[in-house]
Amino acid sequence: MAGMTLPALPEDTFRRVLCVVAHPDDMEYGTSAAVARWTSRGIEVGYLLLTRGEAGMPNPPEETARLRVAEQEAACAAVGVEHLTVLAHPDGVLVYGLDLRRDICREIRRFKPDAVFGAGFEVLTPYGFDQADHRAAGLATLDAIRDAGNRWIFADQVEDEGLEPHSVRWYLTPGGPDATHGVDVTGEPLRRGVASLEAHAAYLAALPDHPAPAEFLAEFAAMSGKAMGVEHAVLFRAHDLQAPPELPTDAQE
Repeated sequence: MAGMTLPALPEDTFRRVLCVVAHPDDMEYGTSAAVARWTSRGIEVGYLLLTRGEAGMPNPPEETARLRVAEQEAACAAVGVEHLTVLAHPDGVLVYGLDLRRDICREIRRFKPDAVFGAGFEVLTPYGFDQADHRAAGLATLDAIRDAGNRWIFADQVEDEGLEPHSVRWYLTPGGPDATHGVDVTGEPLRRGVASLEAHAAYLAALPDHPAPAEFLAEFAAMSGKAMGVEHAVLFRAHDLQAPPELPTDAQE
C-alpha cells in the first residue's frame, strides 16, 4: 500500500526453501541474492530446474545443455545452494499438465520445504509479456504444492517411491507492484547474487547488448529497497497457506 513500508519475510518460520524455475539462469535475475542471505543464515535452499535451457543459445542443443547446467552449478555454488535437480523437459515448449505437476510434486515430497518459490504465471508483467515456459512452470508449481499434500494424488510416489505427502506453508512468487514482503540483501547477499549471474558467462556472452550484472541487479535491488526502507532488497508476494482464511468484511463487500 502507498506510503507503507513492506515487512521483512519472516525467516524464522522456514528452514528449507525449494525454488522451482524453468531454465538455468532464471533464479539469478535478482532472487538468488535472497537465497544468498538465506543460506548464510542456515536455511537450506534447493533448486529445481524443469529444463536444461538447451534452446537458449546458438550452439547445438546438447552442447548448450551441458554448458548451461555447468554454469548453473557454478551459480549455485556462489550462493550456497547444494541441492540442484535439473529435469529434461523440452526448453522453449514446456507444457503445463500432469507430467509437469507430477515432477514438481515429487521434488516437494523429496525435499520437504517449508516454502516454495515459483515463477509468476501472468501473461503480462511489468517488464512485458512473460515467456511461455515461465508461465507453464509457475502454474504447475502452484498446483503441485497442493498435490504434494494429498496422498491420493500421484499416489504411486507414496506407495512405490516411499515419498510421504508434504504440506508447504509458504508459497512465494516474485514481487512487483503487489509485493507483500521483502528480503534485505544489502551488502554480501547482493554481491553473491551478482556473482551467481556472472557465473552464466557463456550464456550472457551470447545475448546481444546484455547489461553488466553488477549494474542492473544493483539498480533493481535499490528500487526494491525503497519499498522496505533499506539499501537493497528483493521483493516477494508471500502466501501463508496455513493461515486461516480471511473472511470478507462489510467494507470489502
